[in-house]
Formats: sequence, C-alpha cells, structure tokens
Amino acid sequence: MENALVLGAGGITGIAWHLGVLTGLRAAGVDLTGAGLVVGTSAGSVTGALITAGLDLDEARRLEARFGDGDPPIEPDWERGSAAFATLTDDSLEPAEIRRTVGRLALEAKVVAEEPYVASLTRRLPRRDWPERPFVIAAVDAGSGEPVAWDRDSGVPLDRAVAASCAVPAVFPPVTVGGRRYMDGGVRSGTNADLAAGCRRIVVLAPLAPVRMHGAPAAEIEALRQGAKVALVAPDEATLAALGPNVFDAGRWEAAIEAGIAQGASPGVAAEVAAVWNS
Repeated sequence: MENALVLGAGGITGIAWHLGVLTGLRAAGVDLTGAGLVVGTSAGSVTGALITAGLDLDEARRLEARFGDGDPPIEPDWERGSAAFATLTDDSLEPAEIRRTVGRLALEAKVVAEEPYVASLTRRLPRRDWPERPFVIAAVDAGSGEPVAWDRDSGVPLDRAVAASCAVPAVFPPVTVGGRRYMDGGVRSGTNADLAAGCRRIVVLAPLAPVRMHGAPAAEIEALRQGAKVALVAPDEATLAALGPNVFDAGRWEAAIEAGIAQGASPGVAAEVAAVWNS
C-alpha cells in the first residue's frame, strides 16, 4: 500500500477535529480522503467510516453530534472509570496487564445497556456494510486484553466494529462480537498506527497526543519512520482550547471543526503533510 491515513481516538470533539483538519488540508491542496488504507481507533473509526463510505467532507461535517431523545444518556461509572484511568497511566504495569485490568473494569462498569448504545452509533453511520477500499478498525478484547484489528474480511459487522472501538471503558459498554465482548481500541494505543506498517507514506491525526500518555505512542511512530515517511498532526494550543476538557462535549462540535480547519490549512501543517503525502 502506498499511503495510509491513521485516525486516532478523541471522542466527539476528536471526530470534529479530524473532519476539520481534513477539510483544511484539502483547501490547502492536500486531500487525504482517498488514502489507500484508513486505520481508525475509537473516534477515528467513526471518521473512517464516514470518509470510506464516500461522503464528501462537507456532508460528513453535518453528522448529528448531539444526543437526542432517541439516544441513551451518557452516565459514566465514575469509580471504575477513575480506576481504569489510573491503570492506563501506571508505567509500572506491563501493557497486557493494563489491558486485562481495564477490561475487567469495563465489564463490571454500570453504564448504559449495550444494544441501545450500539443502535445510537449505528444510526449515525452512512452505511452498515464495509467499504470496498481497505479500512481497519482497532479494538481490544475486554476479557483477554488481546488487541484486534477488523476489516471487511473479518466477518464482523461494521456497525458493531465501530461501536466496540468507541466503547470507552466505564463510559460505554463493551460490545459483543462472536460471543466475546470488546472495548475501545484506545486502551491499546490512541492511534494504533502500527497497523499501517508497510505503507510508504503515512499521516497520523492524533487528537489525544498532547493530553494523554498513550495518545500517540512515540515508539509506535518512530518504528513506522524506519520504513516510511510519517507526518503526525496533533491539536495545537488554540485547538486544545476549542476542544475543551470533555471529549464528549457535543456542544463544541462546530468550534472543534473550525479549529481543525484552521490548523489543517495553516502553512506549517499543510507543508509538513504535503511533504509526506506527495513525496
């Protein structure tokens, strides 16, 4: 594969920022939406589903971000959520142990029921079948802690793959696929950019890179740079202010999009991405 677009985790505001950055880059003459491979993690799985479905960015930005009467409420299990966050940021633990511990907490968490959560996400997707073009979605088995990477050949329905990848522990329920339950791919990595290994040109959009320890793991990015040209784009200070502290704040959708457009169209970001994408 010649090029890959990697879309990282980042909640509702992360999806908005992805779409804004892609729009800004396109305005600057760098269109990433035709990437040969798209890799999506959590929020990135939603953005990836939008662009691989063939939606134009102008249409994709009209996604219904706000929750309405037909959506289940977001009611986190704060106790288990705090424990999960502490585990994810504990450098003394091995990655596999972290994933297993967080998975246990996710399975125990008292949050919204699984099917209403999946239905809420599904109705926002433009299609329920996988696109013909290569699209990979990252998730983690909540029982074993093992990472998974699903595509159209995996036999997993697209809507359940997206819902599983977005299932933030102790915020949303793990999603059942083939008798097992899966949680947010961000538990392994905020980008899972290594799934793009083998591509020659890679652009990574990482909403959580400045604010989460594993938002864009340095080792992951550096490993890719051994065999590919890689551009990593993360929110700048102005964008972070627009995104706010709560990644599920749908009220910041428009502000996050506008901040992303400005950042993507900025000469520095556009030139860096173009130097990779057009090489």
